[in-house]
Amino acid sequence: MKKILLGIVIGALALSAWQRVNHPEPVTETGNVEQPASLAVETITSTPSFHCDGRTRCTEMTSCEEATFFLQNCPGVKMDGGGDGVPCERQWCGHR
Repeated sequence: MKKILLGIVIGALALSAWQRVNHPEPVTETGNVEQPASLAVETITSTPSFHCDGRTRCTEMTSCEEATFFLQNCPGVKMDGGGDGVPCERQWCGHR
C-alpha cells in the first residue's frame, strides 16, 4: 500500500514538473507573471458597485461615476438640470 501511494505522489510531482516545462507562464519584461486575457478584461471592465439608496441630489454624490449611475438607474433623481444626460456638471461631471 505504501508503494502505491509513493508511486502516486511521485507521478503527480512528475506531471506537475512536466507541465511547468512544457507550458510555462508568460512573464512580462519586469519579471511579473502575466494574467490571462480573461482576467485582464474583467479587471478593466469592472465598475464600482453603486446602488440606489434614496439619494437624489448632486451634493449627496462623491464622484461623476456615482452621479452617472444614479441618473441612469435610480428613480426621482434631480441631477440633470440641463437635460443633456450629464449629471452634476457644476460639481462632478463638468470637465469631460
